[in-house]
Amino acid sequence: MALILNIETATKNCSVSLAKSGVIIASKEINTGNYSHAEKLHVFIKALMEETALSFADLSAIAVSKGPGSYTGLRIGVSTAKGLAFAKNIPLLSVSTLKTLALQVTQECDYIIPMLDARRMEVFTQVFDNTKNALTEIEAKILVENSYQEYLNKGKVLFLGDGAEKFKAICTHKNAIFLDNYFPSALAMHMVSYKKYQAQELEDTAYFEPFYLKDFAGLKLKDKKK
Repeated sequence: MALILNIETATKNCSVSLAKSGVIIASKEINTGNYSHAEKLHVFIKALMEETALSFADLSAIAVSKGPGSYTGLRIGVSTAKGLAFAKNIPLLSVSTLKTLALQVTQECDYIIPMLDARRMEVFTQVFDNTKNALTEIEAKILVENSYQEYLNKGKVLFLGDGAEKFKAICTHKNAIFLDNYFPSALAMHMVSYKKYQAQELEDTAYFEPFYLKDFAGLKLKDKKK
């Protein structure tokens, strides 16, 4: 039996789940439209353990969404996952944030293109086929009206994620379908994390870092007048 704690904090959705041998047994998540991970993540994890009458000693591994996504959100999720993995001496697993979005699609289609907001008209994105296999590498893409024509001209394409609204505003192709209110979720991580656990596709807990895709651009403070 493998008991895995899944943590997803790459966007404004703060989400955790407990899965036993690839089957979810408990979960908690909240999306208030703001980043609440610092306040909610540890509370949610503790609540899951109490509600299931399990202890941290029962965990087989910790799985965390590795990005791309929010710099701050990813840092909080990964630092929490690494801390638990270190403290309990259990493996650390990572799951692509865009993969967890693609896995939520149940509608018939030819292609799935999840998008995460990367400011202005840019998104973090990747193309999947209708069996959820990746066809392209993850990229930061600036959207224009004729983006993804090579896929839209071939068949039905589903766009989802908090970055898809940007493309919805400029895309008029008849084969484009936009799914609203989809966010990366720990409820979609469990099968990937379980397969990785079985295959022992583990991260180096000491050196693992989130996949930001782009360098963090912080605001520079103006020099104070002397």
